[in-house]
Amino acid sequence: MDARTTLRRARHHSGLSLRALAQRAGTSHATISAYEQGRKVPSVETLARLVRAAGFELAVELEPAVGGPDRAARGRELEEVLALAAEFPARHAERLAYPAFGARPR
Repeated sequence: MDARTTLRRARHHSGLSLRALAQRAGTSHATISAYEQGRKVPSVETLARLVRAAGFELAVELEPAVGGPDRAARGRELEEVLALAAEFPARHAERLAYPAFGARPR
């Protein structure tokens, strides 16, 4: 999640207006507005201070990047999955030969 979304969510969840959050954080509402609109990017320290002023703590969680460190291996894996998927029929038969789930055979 980016800084603008984090800040906007914290402010909305706390029920604070731009001006109320600005007063609590000791900054201007115009600055917070610029952060929320993506016109400015706060430092991590500033974002943490603003989020704290809204009544939350900023927690950073690391997640692996899409594709991981070896993107070539990830690309090969994707090609293998697509090749496997191509072996399955794109459409089922017009009339399924198996009973509906939960139905008892006669």
